[in-house]
Amino acid sequence: MEVQAQSTPNPNAVKFSADQVIFDGSTSLKKGDETDHPIAKALLQIEGVDNIFGYNDFVTVNKTMDVEWDDLMPKIQQAFDDNE
Repeated sequence: MEVQAQSTPNPNAVKFSADQVIFDGSTSLKKGDETDHPIAKALLQIEGVDNIFGYNDFVTVNKTMDVEWDDLMPKIQQAFDDNE
C-alpha cells in the first residue's frame, strides 16, 4: 500500500492518504478503544498516538504533545506495511 503523509493546520496531526480504501466509511478512535480493524488497531498501539480519524482512503493520526513526528513516522509506516 502506497501512503503519502500530508501536514495539517494542527501540528499534532498528520493526514495519511493511501492508494486504496482503508476504511469503509468513517471511523474515529482514541487510545484504549477496542477495534477489529487491523490498521486502526496497529496505529493505536503505537506509543505516542493519541487518536485517529479515518475515512475511505485516508487516516489522520493525532499524536500526544510529548512525542516528535520524526520518532512516530517510521512506526506509522510500519503499521501500514504490516497490514496491507
